[in-house]
Amino acid sequence: MSRRGTVFVLSAPSGAGKSTVTQGVLERLPRVRRCITVTTRAPAAGEVDAVDYFFRTPEEFQHLERQGELLESACVHGHYYGTPRWWVEDQIAQGTDILLVIDVQGARSVRAQLERVVSIFLAPPSLPELERRLRTRARDPEAAIRTRLANAVTELQAIPEYDYLVINDDLECAVAEIVAIITAETLRIPPGPAAQEMVKSLLRGDDAPGE
Repeated sequence: MSRRGTVFVLSAPSGAGKSTVTQGVLERLPRVRRCITVTTRAPAAGEVDAVDYFFRTPEEFQHLERQGELLESACVHGHYYGTPRWWVEDQIAQGTDILLVIDVQGARSVRAQLERVVSIFLAPPSLPELERRLRTRARDPEAAIRTRLANAVTELQAIPEYDYLVINDDLECAVAEIVAIITAETLRIPPGPAAQEMVKSLLRGDDAPGE
């Protein structure tokens, strides 16, 4: 039986641990691919185009935006990053599940443009705990910490827009919970004709998903 892939969106305030959690999730679920992002920054040593990123010039990036080929985009530290519509749509058409790690604004844009998106918000146990983590890692000046905390307040207020909330109080638990969400959603029976086609496939003896 063939199935379309699912797009999973993961958002979190800076300092909530999304990079570490994402790494843990992808290690446990090798069938899930992290989205290959389009960027205008130069490749770092060892990075390969179309493997690590899609590297494009600023002019090429702007052309993709004008053509509607980016589901969302943002400027980070002077470079542009975006989610390539063509790549995501090709992957889910092949039955591949995709994980997008993007901010709240990006999540809104993706949900508005794709038919099925499962959104997960990764939050710290509290705002004071987030501040403690930001200060403990000691890599940001005071002004940057204040900016990150102010942004976090706005981002936390967007939690009701998401399908799932995972509190990163314990790293292993947070990873396990997101793995459980993804696993459950990939086993969900689709609505309408797709469900009937699954039944017909079973009666015909077609291969089960993953075989």
